[in-house]
Amino acid sequence: MNIDTSFELIPAIDLKGGHCVRLKQGRMDDATDYGDDPAAMALHWQRLGARRMHVVDLDGAFAGKPANREAIRAICEALTIPVQLGGGLRDLSMIEGTLNLGVERVILGSVAVSNPSLVEEACKAFPGRVCVGIDAKAGMVAVHGWDDVTDVSAVNLARQFEDAGVSAIIYTDISRDGMLSGPNIEETANLARAVSIPVIVSGGVATMADVTACAAHVADGICGAITGRAIYEGTLDFAAAMKVSG
Repeated sequence: MNIDTSFELIPAIDLKGGHCVRLKQGRMDDATDYGDDPAAMALHWQRLGARRMHVVDLDGAFAGKPANREAIRAICEALTIPVQLGGGLRDLSMIEGTLNLGVERVILGSVAVSNPSLVEEACKAFPGRVCVGIDAKAGMVAVHGWDDVTDVSAVNLARQFEDAGVSAIIYTDISRDGMLSGPNIEETANLARAVSIPVIVSGGVATMADVTACAAHVADGICGAITGRAIYEGTLDFAAAMKVSG
C-alpha cells in the first residue's frame, strides 16, 4: 500500500550539548546519546529519502534561549532539504537569528501560550516560515520543557492561530514521546479536524503500521509524522517507509 505523497515522514534530531540524543517523555535526565555529529546523522536520513528534517534544540527549550547554534548551522549546511527547528525561541530577534542559520521554518512552542501575539508578529515578518508546536498531556497544553501542564486545551490554543498564517502545527502527545508505544492518532486527528492549519503528528511513531495509520488521516488535515527513537533503534525502517510514502 502506497501512502499519499502529500504526507511527509520526518526524521527528528534532538540536540543536547552538541550531541544527537533522544529523550523519553521529555525528561532531560533520561537521554540516549546517538553520537556527536548531528550533521552526519541528518545527512544519513536525507540519503535514505527524507524530504524534511525536524530539529529540536533541547538545551534551548530548557534555557529559554537558543543553544547548539553551531550544530544547527552544520546541519543546515550539510543538507539540501528544508530544516524546521524549535526550542527556546522567545522573541523576533531569536527567530531571525535562527532563520539566518539556514533553518527554513521555526517552531514556536511555550511562547505560543505565554505570548501568542509573537506568533502573529513572526508570521507577518517571516511569512510561511513559522510553525506552532503544541505539546499536550491528556489534551491539555504543557510548557517549559513539558514541566508545567496548563489549563489551556490543545484545540483552543490551535484555534487562536487560525488566521495568523501558521504553516503547520506540530502536535506532540507527551505520554507517547520516545516510548515507542504508538502515536495518539485519535486526539491528533480531532485537533486537525478542528482547525484549517495542517497538523504533523509527533510522539510515539514506532512502526510502519503507525505511519500508515497517521497517513490515513490526510483528509482530516494530518500532513505528516515525526519519528525519532524508532528509526534510531530500528523498530521503523526509515528507508522502507520512505519508499512507500515517497
